[in-house]
Amino acid sequence: MLNKQSIRIIYMGTPDFAVESLRALVWGGYNVVAVVTMPDKPAGRGHQLQYSAVKQYALSVGLPLLQPERLKDESFLQELRSYRADLQIVVAFRMLPEVVWSMPRLGTFNLHASLLPQYRGAAPINWAVMNGDTETGATTFMLQHEIDTGNIILQQRIPIAPNENVGSVHDRLMTMGAGLVTQTVDAIIEAENNGVALPTIPQDNAQDLRPAPKIFKDTCAIDFSRTAEQIRNHVRGLSPYPAAWISDMPANHPLAELLKGAKVYEVAIAQSAEQKGHIIIPCADGYVDVLELQLPGKKRMNAAALLNGLKNKS
Repeated sequence: MLNKQSIRIIYMGTPDFAVESLRALVWGGYNVVAVVTMPDKPAGRGHQLQYSAVKQYALSVGLPLLQPERLKDESFLQELRSYRADLQIVVAFRMLPEVVWSMPRLGTFNLHASLLPQYRGAAPINWAVMNGDTETGATTFMLQHEIDTGNIILQQRIPIAPNENVGSVHDRLMTMGAGLVTQTVDAIIEAENNGVALPTIPQDNAQDLRPAPKIFKDTCAIDFSRTAEQIRNHVRGLSPYPAAWISDMPANHPLAELLKGAKVYEVAIAQSAEQKGHIIIPCADGYVDVLELQLPGKKRMNAAALLNGLKNKS
């Protein structure tokens, strides 16, 4: 009989989001035989090599590490085969070639931070908040050829609070998703021991689907021709990282030049343009009140502190 101590698992992931699921497997006593993560990358002014969050955790608990440059390299594939994995788990890693995801006898499943089939792509949490959704969730699914389209195993929902930013949604999904990963492994073990197929649900592609493409700098630019609510959601969906920014604003605004290029972390919908001591910017259906921002080359601050500084200088 298969159990969590005997099932041989290879785990694949890179950022902080993927650490929590790996930790849940280790603490839960599951047999993780190896971890695959991205190669070290130079970062910072000194261009020193930086370990991924998953690598740091794997080293801390003594798990074998693989860091392939190319997933189709025969040397990597041979090393991967040598672990004789029954199952592979992918959380926030990269697109796998079939030769990798089809290798384990029980297949490979992925944890995706959305209610699939909605928000397939690289940035599902950001886009759910940017679009003003009131709920999101996480999904485990079996990998197949087309990205994020495999049969759903488990799915769980959480609400998105009206003033919540992507950072807090990310953290809640990270914790919830870790539980979903261990539940999925348990379901796979149970199906295998009972000699039945794992119960899964095909994704519905017939509905109006919203994508979740990678976030670029241009994606983060605030468009003040949109409504106040759309701008507020845009800022929430990018705060605290990578952060929305002001690329352009009404030319006659007294702070137009000062605020150009500023990162914006929080805005509110302003009731009027006459709120003294506030940074009020007109938009399509009214005004937004910039509450927290970061000027180029400066520290992050609230708007009141910035305005007080300007008053003192003047």
